[in-house]
Parts: sequence; structure tokens; C-alpha cells
Amino acid sequence: MQAEKRISTSIKHKSKYKIQIKVNPRIEKLKEKKLIGYKLKMSLTNNKTGQLWGRFGPKIKEVKNRVTEDKISMQIYDSSYYQKFNPDNEFEKWATVEVEDFKNIPNGMKSFTLKEGVYAVFDYKGSSSDNSIFQYIFWKWLPNSSYQIDDRPHFEVLGENYKNNDQNSEEEIWIPIMEKNKAST
Repeated sequence: MQAEKRISTSIKHKSKYKIQIKVNPRIEKLKEKKLIGYKLKMSLTNNKTGQLWGRFGPKIKEVKNRVTEDKISMQIYDSSYYQKFNPDNEFEKWATVEVEDFKNIPNGMKSFTLKEGVYAVFDYKGSSSDNSIFQYIFWKWLPNSSYQIDDRPHFEVLGENYKNNDQNSEEEIWIPIMEKNKAST
């Protein structure tokens, strides 16, 4: 694997943001995580992320058995989402935190077990409203890698350096992957 290095580049020519990513993501095997939060159905054209986090944010303190202070934004796509991509296609989005167990789930919140699996993890610095990072991942990095998307949840870890819609915000983008040659077996 090539040595990782930070670059500062505008990935999308029309992007007004400067973003920083690692040229090569780290490949990690995720251990199972237990998550608690809220979920909503939405599409890219009918994005309700602000509404979802607006509902969950004030209630995070009700979750007593958190593993870390990090927040996790998770997307669950239909298995054909990328083959038949259309920005009107709906998916399930979650606003969550990781917990030790599912005891004492606050009223109205749901639980989700994120199964173990291999992920490409991109350390991203830039505005969460700039989607060019995903264009880079899906149109440049993925086709030129030895991996393909696996049918599991995608998620972002929003740690202490996350600042919504701020150019200096930092987050980890976790993309579920599998080796291309394993897909046909």
C-alpha cells in the first residue's frame, strides 16, 4: 500500500470548499457496535439530516451507557442503490451514539447492531455540506482500488473536532468494502 499523505485539494472543480483527505484510506475490520438513536427515511433530493439531528441532539444526554462522546451518522441503502443510482431513491439515515448494551433505551429511540466487517476509512477535513468527498471516493478511489462496495451500512464518526458545515471540521467516513475478486465467489 502506498504511504498515506495529506493533500489539500478541491476535488470537485466547481466546489467552493477546500478539503483535506488522505490519498489512501486505512482499511479496518470493524468490530460489532451497538448503536442507539433515531432514524428517518430520506433521499438526497429530500434530505432530512438537519431534522434528524435536530431531534436527536437535545436528547443525546438521555443515553446513559455511551462508549465514547462520538456521534455516528449512519446510512442504510437498498442493495441496488448504487447500481440504479437516482438522487430520489430513498435510504434510511440514523443519528446515533455507540453504547455498551441495549439496557435503558430512552423512550422513542431505536437500537441497531452494526455488524463487524471491512471498511475503507477516510479521514476527512472540510465542510459536511461539500459532497465532493463522496465523488472522490466513489468515482476515483473505489474504481481504481481492489475493492467494491459491500452491502452493509455506511457511516461517519463525528468526533470532538466535528463542526457542522465548517471548513475546518473533521470526521471519519467509513465505507463498507469487499475485495473485487471475492464478489464473484
